[in-house]
Amino acid sequence: MCTLRIGTAFLLLASVAAAEVHSLTLAQALEIAARQNPEVALARLDAQRAEQGVKIALDPFRPKVYAGSGLAYTYGYPNSIDGNAPSLVQVRTDMALYNRPKSYQVAAAREMARGSEFASQAKAEDVAYQAADLFLLATQARHQDETIAGQIPGLQKVVDSMSAAVSEGSELPLELKRARVNMAISETRLSSLRLDRDYYEMMLAVVLGYPATDRVKPVESDLSLTPAPPSEDEAVEIALRNNREMRQMQSNLLAKELDVRSYKASRLPQVDLVAQYALFAKYNYVNYFQKFQRNNFQIGASIAFPLLVGPASSGLALQSYTDMQKIRIQMDQVRNRILSETRRSYEQWQKAQKMRDLSRMQLDLAREEVSVLLAQNSEGRVPIARVEQARLEEGDHWIDFYNAEAQVARTKFAILRQTGTLLAAVRGQKMP
Repeated sequence: MCTLRIGTAFLLLASVAAAEVHSLTLAQALEIAARQNPEVALARLDAQRAEQGVKIALDPFRPKVYAGSGLAYTYGYPNSIDGNAPSLVQVRTDMALYNRPKSYQVAAAREMARGSEFASQAKAEDVAYQAADLFLLATQARHQDETIAGQIPGLQKVVDSMSAAVSEGSELPLELKRARVNMAISETRLSSLRLDRDYYEMMLAVVLGYPATDRVKPVESDLSLTPAPPSEDEAVEIALRNNREMRQMQSNLLAKELDVRSYKASRLPQVDLVAQYALFAKYNYVNYFQKFQRNNFQIGASIAFPLLVGPASSGLALQSYTDMQKIRIQMDQVRNRILSETRRSYEQWQKAQKMRDLSRMQLDLAREEVSVLLAQNSEGRVPIARVEQARLEEGDHWIDFYNAEAQVARTKFAILRQTGTLLAAVRGQKMP
């Protein structure tokens, strides 16, 4: 039992020792998230798989060469085996020259690969937004932590002064109890905030592709440098033009149209290139043919005219047509969602800016009140408890201001996410 406990302790110590702390700016965090997030990596693998699907679709139009031997023991007339005369060496090749169904399948595969690339880009933008949001939450938690931690010494001073005043009889015990309650409230808030901060830093590490034992410490970043969104109408226009989900659906729609053409083209003739070389053994033929030729080569075209193709092609065409109708309905839904969400995000951004300005005014007022009370305290006109209470209120206003600043950045990022320009904006590039 003791050995098991020692082993568990060593494992915990090893996991703690293996943990790393990454201090990153917002731009660095988003770059890493777009590069090594697991969901982005999976989306890229899907895109690569779709690219390989193009190679598979092109296979009928690429020559394939097979070499072997048709050597066989012959008794009597040299009959053909599996359509080939007995030979020492055989080489044959075939490929499609004209095959409209297969050509449309190649074009459809290319469109599907293009759509998968859009899906990969959309996932990178989504992950970047997740990382930005967690970055803001972790930064908020850090600011609140620093603000409340800075209040603790002043609150302790109030508790000490109230304790002395109660002992002297100049203050009621109720005031000491109030001071201790205020102290306990701040300590509890600080403890809770530190747990939240650790959680946000852990989740930010996970989104960035690091193990959950790591932590990402946000480095102070000037979010005002992020380009502001254009006007509401321009934002909506850019969102409709750049939205990767919409562009993926457009590619899927075109791929389905090509599938319909492929099935309808099944009645067209198909032309294949065929070629064959065979090296014959003389003993198989000299007793039955007047003329023997050792090297034999054939090249030509195999033409097939479909006469009865069955109901499968028409059924598949109707299925693809149904899929096209579904995609068009889904595109309308996505378009309406983009319009409503972009306009709502823009309105939220404007509201957040007004709330930020109001928070700044309230903070300035609270700071002036603290300055006045400090001056009055130095003159003996105001007790220290009143000054510390004003400082508590100032700290709360600082927290409100930090939250308002974060909300402005969050709503701005939401618009940039809708327009598909979040990564470009954070990198400092110009918006389209």
